Amino acid sequence: MVARRSWLRRGQRMLDLVAYIDGGSFGNPGPSGVGVRIDGAATGPIRIAKWIGRQDSNVAEYVALMEALQCALSLNAQRLHVYSDSQIVVKQMTGEYKCRSSRLYSLNWTCHRLARSLDFSISHLGRKNNSEANTLANSAVRTGPATRRDGSSS
Repeated sequence: MVARRSWLRRGQRMLDLVAYIDGGSFGNPGPSGVGVRIDGAATGPIRIAKWIGRQDSNVAEYVALMEALQCALSLNAQRLHVYSDSQIVVKQMTGEYKCRSSRLYSLNWTCHRLARSLDFSISHLGRKNNSEANTLANSAVRTGPATRRDGSSS
């Protein structure tokens, strides 16, 4: 791990992050969003609420994981532990289940590829203990697509 991060400036801290993720849809499929809370960043907690269009809930859960992984990599994190209330995502990422769904396969593959750049782990968390990520995901669904300053949809 140290050799891989040798380009970091002396004194620059390698981060150990913890993420709470959730994806949800109103309907299955339906309008969907993801919510992510990441703890351990030097600037404090990071919150992501993102509308992802019309998807099913499993796709939304994987997109939430991908957001957490991409954020951790952009922060030059060394470690990332993810808590998710999606048993399917946790069990597929840990290898307990094989990903046989054609619609999830590319998301699963991408998340595994991103996770290889980190000391990555993931575990299941009950829904009641993942309320902030759930709230962020639901607010993203309710808000819908972001609107640019000129008033047009992005």
